[in-house]
Amino acid sequence: MTRGVFLNQYKNGAILDEVQKAPDLFSYLQQVLDETKKTGLFILTGSNNFLMQENISQTLAGRVGYLQLLPLSIDEMESNAKLKSNYTHHVFTGSYPEVVSKPRLNPYHWYANYINTYIERDVRQLKNIGNLSTFLKFTKLCAGRTGQILNLTSLGNDCGIDQKTAGAWLSVLQSSYVVMLLQPYHKNFNRRIIKSPKLYFYDTGVACSLLGIEHEKQLITHSAKGSLFENFIIMNMLKARYNKGLSNNLYYFRDKTGNEVDAIADTAGKLTAIEIKAGETISTDFFGGLNYFEKLQSKSIKKILVYGGKEEQARKNKTLVMPWNKLIL
Repeated sequence: MTRGVFLNQYKNGAILDEVQKAPDLFSYLQQVLDETKKTGLFILTGSNNFLMQENISQTLAGRVGYLQLLPLSIDEMESNAKLKSNYTHHVFTGSYPEVVSKPRLNPYHWYANYINTYIERDVRQLKNIGNLSTFLKFTKLCAGRTGQILNLTSLGNDCGIDQKTAGAWLSVLQSSYVVMLLQPYHKNFNRRIIKSPKLYFYDTGVACSLLGIEHEKQLITHSAKGSLFENFIIMNMLKARYNKGLSNNLYYFRDKTGNEVDAIADTAGKLTAIEIKAGETISTDFFGGLNYFEKLQSKSIKKILVYGGKEEQARKNKTLVMPWNKLIL
Protein backbone atom coordinates (compact mmCIF):
# COMPACT_ATOMS: atom_id res chain seq x y z
CA MET A 1 0.00 0.00 0.00
CA THR A 2 1.43 3.39 -0.97
CA ARG A 3 1.53 6.29 1.49
CA GLY A 4 -1.03 8.18 -0.59
CA VAL A 5 -3.51 5.29 -0.55
CA PHE A 6 -2.93 4.88 3.17
CA LEU A 7 -3.80 8.53 3.88
CA ASN A 8 -6.82 8.45 1.59
CA GLN A 9 -8.42 5.98 3.98
CA TYR A 10 -8.74 8.73 6.56
CA LYS A 11 -10.94 11.39 4.99
CA ASN A 12 -11.78 12.77 8.42
CA GLY A 13 -8.21 12.76 9.63
CA ALA A 14 -6.28 10.52 12.02
CA ILE A 15 -3.73 10.39 14.82
CA LEU A 16 -0.40 9.10 13.51
CA ASP A 17 2.11 8.00 16.15
CA GLU A 18 5.90 7.72 15.78
CA VAL A 19 5.75 9.47 12.43
CA GLN A 20 9.51 10.01 12.37
CA LYS A 21 9.78 6.38 11.35
CA ALA A 22 8.07 7.15 8.02
CA PRO A 23 9.62 10.45 6.85
CA ASP A 24 8.39 9.99 3.28
CA LEU A 25 4.83 10.25 4.61
CA PHE A 26 5.19 14.01 5.02
CA SER A 27 5.27 14.79 1.31
CA TYR A 28 1.93 13.00 0.93
CA LEU A 29 0.57 14.87 3.94
CA GLN A 30 1.59 18.11 2.26
CA GLN A 31 -0.54 17.26 -0.76
CA VAL A 32 -3.55 16.29 1.38
CA LEU A 33 -3.33 19.50 3.40
CA ASP A 34 -2.92 21.65 0.30
CA GLU A 35 -6.12 20.21 -1.20
CA THR A 36 -8.38 20.91 1.78
CA LYS A 37 -9.46 23.92 3.78
CA LYS A 38 -9.97 21.84 6.94
CA THR A 39 -7.56 22.33 9.80
CA GLY A 40 -6.52 19.88 12.47
CA LEU A 41 -7.10 16.82 10.30
CA PHE A 42 -3.99 15.02 11.44
CA ILE A 43 -2.28 14.84 14.81
CA LEU A 44 1.31 13.71 14.42
CA THR A 45 3.26 12.43 17.41
CA GLY A 46 6.79 11.16 17.77
CA SER A 47 9.41 10.30 20.34
CA ASN A 48 11.96 12.59 18.73
CA ASN A 49 11.82 16.06 17.29
CA PHE A 50 11.13 15.12 13.67
CA LEU A 51 10.86 18.80 12.72
CA MET A 52 14.61 19.06 13.27
CA GLN A 53 15.01 16.98 10.09
CA GLU A 54 15.41 19.57 7.32
CA ASN A 55 13.37 17.80 4.64
CA ILE A 56 10.43 17.35 6.99
CA SER A 57 10.46 20.90 8.36
CA GLN A 58 10.45 22.30 4.83
CA THR A 59 7.52 20.07 3.84
CA LEU A 60 5.42 21.11 6.82
CA ALA A 61 6.35 24.78 6.85
CA GLY A 62 3.24 26.91 7.38
CA ARG A 63 0.99 23.88 7.71
CA VAL A 64 1.41 22.85 11.34
CA GLY A 65 0.93 23.91 14.90
CA TYR A 66 3.73 22.53 17.05
CA LEU A 67 3.32 21.38 20.67
CA GLN A 68 6.10 19.95 22.81
CA LEU A 69 4.75 17.58 25.44
CA LEU A 70 7.32 16.84 28.11
CA PRO A 71 6.96 14.45 31.08
CA LEU A 72 4.60 15.46 33.90
CA SER A 73 4.97 18.86 35.53
CA ILE A 74 4.65 19.65 39.23
CA ASP A 75 1.16 21.08 38.61
CA GLU A 76 0.06 17.94 36.79
CA MET A 77 1.34 15.67 39.55
CA GLU A 78 -0.27 17.86 42.20
CA SER A 79 -3.66 17.85 40.44
CA ASN A 80 -3.55 14.04 40.35
CA ALA A 81 -2.49 13.68 44.01
CA LYS A 82 0.90 12.35 42.93
CA LEU A 83 3.01 15.17 44.40
CA LYS A 84 5.06 14.24 47.47
CA SER A 85 6.31 16.63 50.14
CA ASN A 86 10.01 15.95 49.51
CA TYR A 87 11.60 17.06 46.27
CA THR A 88 14.26 14.33 46.40
CA HIS A 89 11.53 11.79 45.65
CA HIS A 90 10.61 13.57 42.42
CA VAL A 91 14.18 14.27 41.35
CA PHE A 92 15.00 10.57 41.73
CA THR A 93 11.70 9.20 40.40
CA GLY A 94 11.53 11.58 37.47
CA SER A 95 8.34 12.64 35.75
CA TYR A 96 7.46 9.96 33.22
CA PRO A 97 3.77 9.06 33.72
CA GLU A 98 4.32 5.31 34.05
CA VAL A 99 6.84 5.71 36.87
CA VAL A 100 4.80 8.39 38.65
CA SER A 101 1.53 6.42 38.46
CA LYS A 102 3.02 3.07 39.53
CA PRO A 103 4.79 3.49 42.88
CA ARG A 104 5.79 -0.17 42.95
CA LEU A 105 8.02 0.31 39.92
CA ASN A 106 11.72 0.61 40.64
CA PRO A 107 12.69 3.93 38.97
CA TYR A 108 16.34 2.98 38.61
CA HIS A 109 15.54 -0.25 36.75
CA TRP A 110 12.78 1.37 34.67
CA TYR A 111 15.03 4.18 33.47
CA ALA A 112 17.94 1.80 32.82
CA ASN A 113 15.66 -0.21 30.53
CA TYR A 114 14.35 2.99 28.96
CA ILE A 115 17.90 4.17 28.19
CA ASN A 116 18.92 0.82 26.70
CA THR A 117 15.78 0.70 24.55
CA TYR A 118 16.32 4.29 23.45
CA ILE A 119 19.89 3.61 22.39
CA GLU A 120 19.08 0.38 20.57
CA ARG A 121 16.00 1.78 18.80
CA ASP A 122 15.98 5.55 18.46
CA VAL A 123 19.70 6.25 18.23
CA ARG A 124 20.17 3.78 15.39
CA GLN A 125 17.31 5.46 13.55
CA LEU A 126 18.53 9.02 14.05
CA LYS A 127 22.19 8.51 13.24
CA ASN A 128 24.46 5.73 12.10
CA ILE A 129 26.49 5.34 15.28
CA GLY A 130 28.76 2.32 15.06
CA ASN A 131 29.85 2.03 18.69
CA LEU A 132 26.74 2.21 20.85
CA SER A 133 28.67 1.45 24.03
CA THR A 134 30.76 4.57 23.48
CA PHE A 135 27.58 6.54 22.84
CA LEU A 136 26.20 5.27 26.19
CA LYS A 137 29.43 6.38 27.87
CA PHE A 138 28.99 9.79 26.23
CA THR A 139 25.42 10.02 27.55
CA LYS A 140 26.61 9.16 31.07
CA LEU A 141 29.31 11.82 30.83
CA CYS A 142 26.60 14.32 29.89
CA ALA A 143 24.68 13.34 33.03
CA GLY A 144 27.79 14.08 35.06
CA ARG A 145 27.79 17.58 33.58
CA THR A 146 24.16 18.39 34.42
CA GLY A 147 23.81 22.10 35.12
CA GLN A 148 27.31 22.86 33.84
CA ILE A 149 28.46 25.04 30.96
CA LEU A 150 28.90 22.94 27.86
CA ASN A 151 32.48 22.24 26.78
CA LEU A 152 32.43 19.93 23.77
CA THR A 153 36.21 19.59 23.66
CA SER A 154 36.39 18.38 27.26
CA LEU A 155 33.36 16.14 26.78
CA GLY A 156 34.86 14.58 23.66
CA ASN A 157 38.28 14.07 25.25
CA ASP A 158 36.76 12.30 28.27
CA CYS A 159 34.81 10.02 25.95
CA GLY A 160 37.66 9.38 23.52
CA ILE A 161 35.97 11.05 20.53
CA ASP A 162 36.69 14.26 18.65
CA GLN A 163 34.80 17.52 19.13
CA LYS A 164 32.87 17.16 15.87
CA THR A 165 31.56 13.73 16.88
CA ALA A 166 30.69 15.02 20.35
CA GLY A 167 28.64 17.81 18.75
CA ALA A 168 26.85 15.37 16.44
CA TRP A 169 26.04 12.99 19.30
CA LEU A 170 24.79 15.85 21.44
CA SER A 171 22.42 16.83 18.60
CA VAL A 172 21.05 13.27 18.68
CA LEU A 173 20.35 13.60 22.42
CA GLN A 174 18.68 16.96 21.82
CA SER A 175 16.54 15.71 18.94
CA SER A 176 15.28 12.77 20.99
CA TYR A 177 14.43 14.93 24.04
CA VAL A 178 17.10 13.55 26.34
CA VAL A 179 19.10 16.74 26.85
CA MET A 180 18.33 20.43 26.55
CA LEU A 181 20.75 23.34 26.18
CA LEU A 182 19.92 26.49 28.15
CA GLN A 183 21.25 29.49 26.27
CA PRO A 184 23.01 32.42 27.98
CA TYR A 185 21.37 35.80 28.43
CA HIS A 186 23.74 38.47 27.12
CA LYS A 187 21.56 41.29 25.81
CA ASN A 188 22.81 44.85 26.22
CA PHE A 189 25.97 43.88 28.09
CA ASN A 190 29.44 45.21 27.32
CA ARG A 191 30.94 42.95 29.94
CA ARG A 192 32.71 39.65 29.47
CA ILE A 193 29.74 37.31 29.48
CA ILE A 194 29.88 33.54 29.13
CA LYS A 195 28.18 32.71 25.83
CA SER A 196 28.22 28.89 25.89
CA PRO A 197 24.99 27.05 26.83
CA LYS A 198 24.40 24.99 29.96
CA LEU A 199 23.50 21.32 29.76
CA TYR A 200 20.34 19.86 31.33
CA PHE A 201 18.33 16.67 31.02
CA TYR A 202 14.64 16.79 30.17
CA ASP A 203 14.02 14.29 32.98
CA THR A 204 16.02 13.98 36.20
CA GLY A 205 15.05 10.32 36.57
CA VAL A 206 17.00 9.58 33.40
CA ALA A 207 19.97 11.61 34.69
CA CYS A 208 19.90 9.83 38.08
CA SER A 209 19.92 6.42 36.41
CA LEU A 210 22.84 7.40 34.18
CA LEU A 211 24.71 8.61 37.27
CA GLY A 212 24.19 5.23 38.95
CA ILE A 213 21.90 6.60 41.68
CA GLU A 214 19.89 3.51 42.65
CA HIS A 215 17.93 4.80 45.66
CA GLU A 216 16.40 8.08 46.75
CA LYS A 217 18.45 8.07 49.98
CA GLN A 218 21.61 7.90 47.86
CA LEU A 219 20.60 11.15 46.18
CA ILE A 220 20.36 13.02 49.50
CA THR A 221 24.13 12.94 49.99
CA HIS A 222 25.16 12.76 46.33
CA SER A 223 27.49 15.44 44.97
CA ALA A 224 25.08 16.07 42.07
CA LYS A 225 22.07 16.75 44.31
CA GLY A 226 22.18 20.53 43.84
CA SER A 227 22.63 20.29 40.06
CA LEU A 228 19.81 17.78 39.73
CA PHE A 229 17.50 19.96 41.84
CA GLU A 230 18.35 22.93 39.59
CA ASN A 231 17.65 20.73 36.57
CA PHE A 232 14.29 19.69 38.06
CA ILE A 233 13.16 23.29 38.64
CA ILE A 234 14.36 24.55 35.23
CA MET A 235 12.48 21.75 33.49
CA ASN A 236 9.29 22.54 35.39
CA MET A 237 9.52 26.17 34.34
CA LEU A 238 9.93 25.00 30.76
CA LYS A 239 6.97 22.61 31.06
CA ALA A 240 4.79 25.47 32.33
CA ARG A 241 5.58 27.37 29.13
CA TYR A 242 5.11 24.45 26.77
CA ASN A 243 1.86 23.38 28.44
CA LYS A 244 0.46 26.81 27.57
CA GLY A 245 1.60 26.49 23.97
CA LEU A 246 4.33 29.08 24.52
CA SER A 247 7.94 28.95 23.41
CA ASN A 248 11.00 28.62 25.62
CA ASN A 249 11.85 31.99 27.18
CA LEU A 250 14.49 30.79 29.64
CA TYR A 251 18.16 31.73 29.74
CA TYR A 252 20.93 31.82 32.31
CA PHE A 253 23.45 34.53 33.17
CA ARG A 254 27.11 34.19 34.05
CA ASP A 255 30.08 36.47 33.54
CA LYS A 256 33.73 35.49 33.45
CA THR A 257 34.29 36.59 37.04
CA GLY A 258 31.78 34.01 38.31
CA ASN A 259 28.68 36.14 38.91
CA GLU A 260 25.72 33.95 37.97
CA VAL A 261 21.94 33.63 37.97
CA ASP A 262 20.53 30.16 37.35
CA ALA A 263 17.60 31.24 35.17
CA ILE A 264 16.40 34.41 33.45
CA ALA A 265 12.82 34.41 32.16
CA ASP A 266 12.29 37.01 29.42
CA THR A 267 8.56 37.60 29.04
CA ALA A 268 7.88 40.28 26.42
CA GLY A 269 10.94 42.19 27.57
CA LYS A 270 10.12 41.92 31.30
CA LEU A 271 12.82 40.00 33.13
CA THR A 272 12.50 37.61 36.05
CA ALA A 273 15.74 36.41 37.61
CA ILE A 274 15.50 33.05 39.37
CA GLU A 275 18.10 31.57 41.69
CA ILE A 276 17.73 27.87 42.56
CA LYS A 277 19.09 26.35 45.77
CA ALA A 278 18.51 22.81 47.04
CA GLY A 279 19.01 23.79 50.69
CA GLU A 280 16.00 23.82 52.99
CA THR A 281 17.27 26.79 55.00
CA ILE A 282 17.96 30.21 53.51
CA SER A 283 21.36 31.87 53.55
CA THR A 284 22.12 35.49 52.67
CA ASP A 285 24.67 34.14 50.16
CA PHE A 286 21.77 32.85 48.05
CA PHE A 287 20.86 36.40 46.97
CA GLY A 288 24.27 37.55 45.70
CA GLY A 289 23.79 36.67 42.04
CA LEU A 290 20.26 38.10 41.93
CA ASN A 291 21.35 41.42 43.42
CA TYR A 292 24.34 41.65 41.09
CA PHE A 293 22.22 41.01 38.01
CA GLU A 294 19.64 43.58 39.16
CA LYS A 295 22.31 46.28 39.30
CA LEU A 296 23.15 45.66 35.65
CA GLN A 297 19.60 46.41 34.52
CA SER A 298 18.24 49.78 33.46
CA LYS A 299 14.68 48.65 34.28
CA SER A 300 13.28 47.02 37.39
CA ILE A 301 13.20 43.23 37.39
CA LYS A 302 11.44 40.56 39.40
CA LYS A 303 13.65 38.40 41.62
CA ILE A 304 12.78 34.90 42.86
CA LEU A 305 14.70 32.48 45.01
CA VAL A 306 13.49 28.87 44.68
CA TYR A 307 14.68 26.60 47.45
CA GLY A 308 14.13 23.14 48.91
CA GLY A 309 12.15 24.38 51.91
CA LYS A 310 8.43 24.80 52.52
CA GLU A 311 7.81 28.45 53.46
CA GLU A 312 7.05 31.32 51.12
CA GLN A 313 8.64 34.63 52.08
CA ALA A 314 8.93 38.19 50.81
CA ARG A 315 12.39 39.57 51.61
CA LYS A 316 13.37 43.18 52.21
CA ASN A 317 15.68 43.01 49.21
CA LYS A 318 12.54 42.70 47.05
CA THR A 319 13.11 39.02 46.42
CA LEU A 320 10.26 36.53 46.57
CA VAL A 321 11.30 33.28 48.21
CA MET A 322 9.34 30.33 46.85
CA PRO A 323 9.24 26.67 47.92
CA TRP A 324 10.19 24.21 45.15
CA ASN A 325 6.57 23.10 44.67
CA LYS A 326 5.01 26.57 44.55
CA LEU A 327 7.03 28.41 41.93
CA ILE A 328 4.89 30.99 40.13
CA LEU A 329 6.31 33.20 37.37
